[in-house]
Amino acid sequence: MNAYTAMKQYQTVNVNAQVSEADPHRLIQMLMEGGLQRIAQAKGAMQYGNTPLKGELIGKAVAIVGGLQDALDLKQGGEVAASLNELYQFMQQRLSQANMNNDPALLDEVANLLREVKEGWDGIRQS
Repeated sequence: MNAYTAMKQYQTVNVNAQVSEADPHRLIQMLMEGGLQRIAQAKGAMQYGNTPLKGELIGKAVAIVGGLQDALDLKQGGEVAASLNELYQFMQQRLSQANMNNDPALLDEVANLLREVKEGWDGIRQS
């Protein structure tokens, strides 16, 4: 087993352990953190011209935002959930556009939006 494979296996086990021990609030935080990481990594891949990796990472970011969207309770969440639903849909569109147009500014835009939502979500736990 080479070092890269071992590291990936360790990360998988580590993440799985964190997920199994996390409460629902923390799981959403982890999704948001993962989305931000994938967007940052995709931007790096874009800047270095690694198109396959960029596409893979943006695809993962789109899936994470989709997971956040799926976690919304539109019946109980009212206006806030409806607004987040639209925002997540917008983020997914912008990520796709960033991928198609090779536009790092769109990745920054989505990262900033996701960061704002995460700050609000993080504040819920503190109150």
